[in-house]
Amino acid sequence: MSDSIAAPNGAVPLDRIRYDDRGLVPAIVQDYLDGTVLMLAWMNRESLAKTLETGDTWFWSRSRQEFWHKGATSGHFQRVKTIRYDCDCDALLVGVEQIGDIACHLGERSCFHRIDSPQAGESPPLPPPADTLSELYAVVRDRRERPAEGSYTNKLLAGGDNKILKKIGEEAAEVVMACKDDDPDAIASEVADIFYHVLVAMAYHRVELREVYRKLQARRR
Repeated sequence: MSDSIAAPNGAVPLDRIRYDDRGLVPAIVQDYLDGTVLMLAWMNRESLAKTLETGDTWFWSRSRQEFWHKGATSGHFQRVKTIRYDCDCDALLVGVEQIGDIACHLGERSCFHRIDSPQAGESPPLPPPADTLSELYAVVRDRRERPAEGSYTNKLLAGGDNKILKKIGEEAAEVVMACKDDDPDAIASEVADIFYHVLVAMAYHRVELREVYRKLQARRR
């Protein structure tokens, strides 16, 4: 691979990256499909070059003073999809496919799974924030695995295709009518409803939202 970073508007030579006085640049690692921030690590020129050469993330350990290949011991590799740089060229945003869906050494998907509360102390691990659809789908999928009394989602799932698909048809008709009325607020509301009911159908048939994202990514190309 070349010694430059692929970016939406071209490429930036490695020499343009602004490293700090230790020769390091922060690298924020992000799920390339749903935007979840997975971790923050450090790269130097050599680890960045290794990342570009291999297609996997390589970092520089400040504590051990050595290179580390993410996933080499755990098997949770990160396949690099994009590398972006900020306006000052002193920070990197690395979009990856996280193999095994675990980035944190504590076994969590993201290193950013803790929230400290002055009242309650440290909270238990929480799902990392992602895009709204991914978060909503996670709730729907959780209802499928752990039904909650009185849950509308569970009522739909219990009704199977007959109930779920009937609702999708009704919501689709309401989207059409809102568009015919040229009512932006109603359109947004009805589209939100149909998004939700489609996610329920996907959860019922065990189709992951990430597979939809992959289809959309492929079509963009």
